[in-house]
Amino acid sequence: MIKKVIIDPVTRIEGHAKITIYLDDTGQVSDARFHVTEFRGFEKFCEGRPLWEMPGITARICGICPVSHLLASAKAGDRILAVTIPKAAAKLRRLMNLGQIIQSHALSFFHLSAPDLLLGMDSDPQKRNVFGLIAAEPELARGGIRLRQFGQEIIEQLGGRKIHPAWAVPGGVREALSQEGRTHIHNRIPEARTIVLDALGRFKSLLNNYDKEAQTFGNFPSLFMGLVTPEGLWENYDGHIRFVDSAGNIIADKLDPTHYQEFIGEAVQPDSYLKSPYYRPLGYPDQSSHCRLDSGIYRVGPLARLNICSHIGTPLADAELREFRDRGKGTVTSSFFYHYARLIEILASIERIEILLDDADLLSNRLRADAGINQLEGVGVSEAPRGTLFHHYQVDENGLIQKVNLVIATGQNNLAMNRTVAQIARHFIHGSEIPEGMLNRVEAGIRAFDPCLSCSTHAAGQMPLHIQLVGAAGNLINEVWRN
Repeated sequence: MIKKVIIDPVTRIEGHAKITIYLDDTGQVSDARFHVTEFRGFEKFCEGRPLWEMPGITARICGICPVSHLLASAKAGDRILAVTIPKAAAKLRRLMNLGQIIQSHALSFFHLSAPDLLLGMDSDPQKRNVFGLIAAEPELARGGIRLRQFGQEIIEQLGGRKIHPAWAVPGGVREALSQEGRTHIHNRIPEARTIVLDALGRFKSLLNNYDKEAQTFGNFPSLFMGLVTPEGLWENYDGHIRFVDSAGNIIADKLDPTHYQEFIGEAVQPDSYLKSPYYRPLGYPDQSSHCRLDSGIYRVGPLARLNICSHIGTPLADAELREFRDRGKGTVTSSFFYHYARLIEILASIERIEILLDDADLLSNRLRADAGINQLEGVGVSEAPRGTLFHHYQVDENGLIQKVNLVIATGQNNLAMNRTVAQIARHFIHGSEIPEGMLNRVEAGIRAFDPCLSCSTHAAGQMPLHIQLVGAAGNLINEVWRN
């Protein structure tokens, strides 16, 4: 007899989803699934719109990471115009993306995941939230708010607003950074650096308390994918694609990201609106196997970026990267360490920003290459906070969109998230009881990936949590509500 535990919705993530856990007649977990349950359809309703509108339209996919879509869309437009954008425009786009990484990672760590990490996985769910964190850890919570504000201010100084800036366009950007803006950003760097270094120290001090979670939160062999520079350094805006395996071996390198369909396949599962990309040369993974080495499952995002790069290229972040790899004994395979990787990427972004601010090109007025429709297809690729983002457009001779394909980072982690949920459930769930700490750990395994379902499929939000344990005959065995 098969029983089901349903967590609907998963809380403290961007968007709506549910988890189904299947129990056999002995009360042991036989399988678990992460479902994305609603649909938005950006790819379809963009058809017929002018190419020039696409950065502004696709930025509205999400209020948390609009910059990621803005930049990937603009880069797809660059391809269709067949232009090389001015150096100043590329550097300014890069600066905005670094600000985006800081503000998004700060939200994920301090607001969504820190309540679990600092208050405890088994703490009172009524207090295990950002307000409980503010009450228990006011200085740390304030630091998280200030760090996110720093990233948002970089976006605002460049684009004129913190959310949905109408700034990056096919061919370049609309405005340069002002001298006043550069000074403002520069003056905020010391505080931001101190906050993230303190947070790193605090997180590392907690690791001994979460050894079991580190071992079971998505700790399995997989591939890792992301952008690196031609020299193999950590990258966030340009570069080429690299795949490494869980032993650190480079499986594929120097792949042209605009040819993503040659190495990324996209599957659809019947129980989710979220696509399931996989590494095409190894094929779609067998979902009945829980840790196959020969499957095409791969992970993207901060954990992947730190696993694939040779080094970061800035002193403080490189020192943290060495310690990160020492703790993981090389390639870090536990998804619990996504939290750790986010903090290191915040530090790397702050160091990169400080270097960029000394570049005179940031104040240049040569910001845009003007051209018409020269290609009928273009792919734009950039690193979003959650991983590699692809925008693929086809247009007609007038620049009207004929087809859109968006390959979102959260979707690329879909197979890994499903495997993570199953691994955690098998470790913590035994029998028909539904303890709060168990449920929270299953959810926390998803929060480690910081999924942005708004980007992937549908609108963001949060509802109460309702879990039912249902027998094979449809009888209700147990039920839990969380407001």
